[in-house]
Amino acid sequence: MLNKQIIDIFELLDDPKANGQIVKAFLQAIDPEASVETYALEGPQGKTDMVKVRIPGTEGKTVGGSYPTIGILGRLGGLGARPEVVGYVSDGDGALAALAVAAKLIDMRKKGDCLKGDVFISTHICPDAPTQPHHPVPFMGSPVEMHQVNEEEVSPELDAILSVDTTKGNRIINTRGFAISQTVKQGYILRASEDLLDIMQRTTGKLPYVFPVNMQDITPYGNDVHHINSIMQPCTCTEAPVVGVAITTEMMVPGCGTGCSHMEDIEEAARFVLEVAKDFTAGKISFYDVQDDARMNKLYGSMKHLQQLGNRD
Repeated sequence: MLNKQIIDIFELLDDPKANGQIVKAFLQAIDPEASVETYALEGPQGKTDMVKVRIPGTEGKTVGGSYPTIGILGRLGGLGARPEVVGYVSDGDGALAALAVAAKLIDMRKKGDCLKGDVFISTHICPDAPTQPHHPVPFMGSPVEMHQVNEEEVSPELDAILSVDTTKGNRIINTRGFAISQTVKQGYILRASEDLLDIMQRTTGKLPYVFPVNMQDITPYGNDVHHINSIMQPCTCTEAPVVGVAITTEMMVPGCGTGCSHMEDIEEAARFVLEVAKDFTAGKISFYDVQDDARMNKLYGSMKHLQQLGNRD
């Protein structure tokens, strides 16, 4: 259970003075040897604090081993929309879930429960992000551009990525809790991973929910087409398979809304992410069927052009 971590980190983030140093101090209070990095990232509408956490595995790449590395990215525009809105906004739930997983993994490792492969966790801390118009409900904006965040968070060392994001401002996902996407890899939308569906079913005790992804969603921001939100943006700059973990509601809820975060839903999503990290870094599960992917590429060729902005003429 990650209830304690969720509550503790929520108290840190629900603060107009929230910043990367406060989060770093909290995580290193769990284990002073924890690898936590934070720094300011400047963008066209202000700045935010990047937070990166690395939890080395016993046989991961950090120590020269061969077990796979998973990336867990907490996606958001901001934790708050001050001064227009007072308090923590729903858009921050992806960051909250990712940091809760970081806190839990750091604590586990300190106690001796170590994963075999490495885990990389990243998000950013901005208590006063802008908002922007979006249909059907307003989006949270971001002080920095999406490509800047991708450049900071997505690296070749990651063998698979879970992108955790509040995804409540749509009519597509009509369940409260969380849902996962199909696997996206280099422009191909592949079938949902049976391994991840099994973990979701096991951790929730319910039938798994999968949300539909379309081709627009897996193209980069900035091409002037509609995207469900930023949840799939990591897939635009990596060869690794990417799965979105969407924190959801039955009704449309704007990302800039306050009082809209449900701790039990965030905890459930974070617990799923933790269990995926355990199994993936042990080499027990896969995000996609390798033969399916190879067959699609052989039959239809590369779809990497969907990772680019396209013809702008």
